Amino acid sequence: MTEPVLETKGICKSFGALRASRDISLDLRPGEIHAIIGPNGAGKSTLIGQICGTLKPDAGAVHLRGKDVTHDAARMRARAGLGRTFQISSLAMEDTVLQNALLGALGAAGKPWRFWKDVLSDKALRDVAEQALVRVGLQDHARHRTAELSHGQRRQLEVAVALTQRPKALVMDEPMAGMGPEGSKRLTGFLDTLRQEAPILLVEHDMDAVFSLADRISVLVYGEVIATGTVDEIRANDAVREAYLGDEA
Repeated sequence: MTEPVLETKGICKSFGALRASRDISLDLRPGEIHAIIGPNGAGKSTLIGQICGTLKPDAGAVHLRGKDVTHDAARMRARAGLGRTFQISSLAMEDTVLQNALLGALGAAGKPWRFWKDVLSDKALRDVAEQALVRVGLQDHARHRTAELSHGQRRQLEVAVALTQRPKALVMDEPMAGMGPEGSKRLTGFLDTLRQEAPILLVEHDMDAVFSLADRISVLVYGEVIATGTVDEIRANDAVREAYLGDEA
């Protein structure tokens, strides 16, 4: 069996009396999209924080490409190949589209911050940023202020910034949030092509996108994984239907 690219082993996290993560073990394998679904308050954001390094688990471990990264900071995990997009945009709205992509490339290269003139003249960094914009279809918007982009285009830019890190695995937190049907359809098609380059751990409420993309789905309820399986297995699971899917199954 192929070794996982990303794996959690029995991670637990509590906030006072609230157990936000209960012995969560899951993995992400090469070439796949593994979706995490569950109701609001299920602990999805807490799980992502522990995987990406913004929260430290109380117990358990996180492995990236076979290495224990449980105690590594988020920036160290990013440099080791863990890319991330956020539920709430973290883009610099007054900077241009290209400048946002360059910031991602600069961080991935581990280079110190420099004046924009110096960064823009760095051919290696600029090539990485421009290639990422081409990948998501934003090359014609490179000189536009990010604030001028549509919501869907900002989501595309967030993916481009993640791609500048040359990720070995991607964690995506609700990339379809706020997008209309056409935007979701375009992004779904792009993510489908991306999985072979970097497998994706996808946290998403858009069940059409989840059912279309996911090789496996894990269902999180009250901080606990109650089921993991294929789309058909999850749709047929009575506990999952009762806890979350309902008629969507």
